[in-house]
Amino acid sequence: MMVIYRLRKYELFFFYRSSSKYEDIIKTSVWIPSGYPVVYQLTTKMETIGNERRVTFGKKNVNKINKTILLVGETGAGKSTLINALLNYTMGVKWEDGVWFQIVEEKKDKKQTESQTSDVMVYEIFGFEDETLPYSLTIIDTPGFGNTREIKYDDIIFQRLFDLFRSEDGVHEVHAVGLVMKATDNRMSDQLIYVFDSVMSLFGKDLEEKIVALITHSNGRRPRSALQALEAANIKCAKNEENQPVYFLFDNCQQEDRKEEEKFLKGAHQRSDTGIREFKAFLDKTSAQKVIITSDVLNERIRLTECIKNLKETIKLIEQKQTEIKQTEEDLKTHEEEMKANKEFTVEVDEEYKDKEHSWNFLNIFNSEKYICCTVCENNCLQSNKKLEDCEVIEDGCCTVCTNKCPVSKHVKENWRYVTKKRRVQKTNEEMKERYEENKIKFDNKFKHLENLKTEMNQLTAEKSRFLDESYQHVVKLEEIALKADSASTIVHLDFLIEKMKQKGDTEKVQKLEEM
Repeated sequence: MMVIYRLRKYELFFFYRSSSKYEDIIKTSVWIPSGYPVVYQLTTKMETIGNERRVTFGKKNVNKINKTILLVGETGAGKSTLINALLNYTMGVKWEDGVWFQIVEEKKDKKQTESQTSDVMVYEIFGFEDETLPYSLTIIDTPGFGNTREIKYDDIIFQRLFDLFRSEDGVHEVHAVGLVMKATDNRMSDQLIYVFDSVMSLFGKDLEEKIVALITHSNGRRPRSALQALEAANIKCAKNEENQPVYFLFDNCQQEDRKEEEKFLKGAHQRSDTGIREFKAFLDKTSAQKVIITSDVLNERIRLTECIKNLKETIKLIEQKQTEIKQTEEDLKTHEEEMKANKEFTVEVDEEYKDKEHSWNFLNIFNSEKYICCTVCENNCLQSNKKLEDCEVIEDGCCTVCTNKCPVSKHVKENWRYVTKKRRVQKTNEEMKERYEENKIKFDNKFKHLENLKTEMNQLTAEKSRFLDESYQHVVKLEEIALKADSASTIVHLDFLIEKMKQKGDTEKVQKLEEM
């Protein structure tokens, strides 16, 4: 009753009329206070299968035709409103009915939005065949990825779409791909191109004639800016007789309150109806595009990614081996020099030894604390004014600090301490010979280790060359079968491959990759 009181007389007539026409649906729907038209959130069946969220309204009739639309676009482009518009058109909702139904749920909070960012949404609309469309609809809403994500996020969406296409109860054909963008867009942002390229790179080249532009927020005029943006971005899509991208116009005002600007809003509603009718005519003529080719494309992309991963790991191992070889060669040189130095001559060397250092000063005259030192280990164990037996480092008659845990009898308490000093000493020929022999053994061991490292390096170099050639073959294969071989993730691989091919000196393959 609250809704009725808020409506004007002429609106009340339409409310009763629409309530009668959609009475059964309204009974199970949730009213969303928003003025006029009266907005309802449909009660749907919702399933979550992995990272796919499926929203179904109505009951599927296996004897009826179903057509599938794949939507691609950034957040804010108007995909949700467009999906709801397609729903209302399918249900046969007219302007004069005074109602508007929603199948896309409004995000209640930022956390919910972020949690669904990675989800592939599948909307199924059944039970209205022959109302305005001769078939039911399945609409796939791809996530708005690519804005601030890393490249690896690209691969996550590939896998999720692939899971949707290959699952037994998933989507196995596509009739149209809609690139959703605003009429005011005067250029395609890097993010939007990233989104579109990433999705299109999953499909074969024969999907091109099914790709159309769905222009939202339109005022009815030719969307020159958006069309120029499409052309500048070299987007592969269906073309009309004038070799221009096929596009359809939609307004996003259908559920706005009509108590003001009714004439304008009615015109906006009619523009969207016209756009949907024209889009319907396009859908009527399109045949199903089997997405089995997707498995070939995605598998090839997965192989490329894995091959690049193995290539990078091999290069990393090669770099580690190079560092190890360099260090081993330096060690060999050091041992060789020491062998020469100790082979025949007696040399003077620095030798460390312990000496006593007194610590008398003016303050020490009044300071009863002295150093407790071990005469065996020559360690400074403690500075204290206690008796040796009472010091905290003494336990069971032994010192717990000094190296050999010597008995207390080996300790003294004096005003000096041990310090480490250096002195020049001469080593005898016998000592030199011993050191020479030690270095000779180390040299021989290092030399054998170096030979093994070089063998491993040769093996890794061969693996690197193999992975590099295999990666190149995967890229060439993708170019042959994929609608969009140079997607964002592949371009990153191309940059890497070009750099490594240049290092290898394969100019022919470098030229091919640079052309791509």
